[in-house]
Amino acid sequence: MRIDQQQRTRWVDQSAFQPRRPDLRLGARSHRMDRPGTVSGDRIAVQHTVRTSSAEYSLLLNAPEWLGRRGVGEALRDAVAELRAIDLTYGPARPESLVSRLRRGEISPDSYPPLADLVDRCAAMRAATDGWFDAWAVPGGFDPGGLLGGWAVERAAARLRAAGVHDYAVLTGADLVVRGHAAHGGPWRVAVHHPADRHRAPLVLEMTAGAVGTSGVSGRQGHVVDPHTGEPADQLVAATVVGPDLAVADAYATALFAAGPAGLDWFRNGSDYRALFAHRR
Repeated sequence: MRIDQQQRTRWVDQSAFQPRRPDLRLGARSHRMDRPGTVSGDRIAVQHTVRTSSAEYSLLLNAPEWLGRRGVGEALRDAVAELRAIDLTYGPARPESLVSRLRRGEISPDSYPPLADLVDRCAAMRAATDGWFDAWAVPGGFDPGGLLGGWAVERAAARLRAAGVHDYAVLTGADLVVRGHAAHGGPWRVAVHHPADRHRAPLVLEMTAGAVGTSGVSGRQGHVVDPHTGEPADQLVAATVVGPDLAVADAYATALFAAGPAGLDWFRNGSDYRALFAHRR
């Protein structure tokens, strides 16, 4: 058993995990939420799923009773509105999105503060991964897709916190971000299933703050491109990274998928991020 204080994530020994049901499961193709167990009388537990044009998101809130059902509903609506707005405003597949307009040279990154933040994050991850995550090395120009989903989730989570909800989980595909405690009052118990071997026992995490980002389980062939050659990456079946921020974990997972085992060097020397899976073909 290992304790990581920086990420507030605990890797649980499988024998200790068996009697305890997980709150969340991340699998090869999708996520799954188990039914909540006992809910404390001073909490309001809510589950909600929303689909945008590009992704499906599930939100689990364990809100304080003082917020009231109306307040919880408003917090949920605000977070969902943020997810929908990002899909509409920044989706690279939408011709009139800010990202598409930036690619055509109609606007600059500084035209909108959130767009500037998105571009800055992509530039930072290009530097952190030795160019293996490169939002500019794709056909047509700038495409932040490798971290856009994680960025959207983190912004929606910030809306929840601003509304007074500090215990939540937000999932999309094989990615998630959690904070605080689950409905049973303990840390969120997350079973991360191996992306290629369904018979392998899951890696179990107990988390009070952190994120899990995965690349390579969408079922789309060639969706990650080697930025140095322009060819589809083919060294790994999938890559999974855990750390404090989902946008960063997503970008690291994308870069690791492209770079292969050489990318494991990024997670040494005291990094806040850790590679959970880097499965070779």
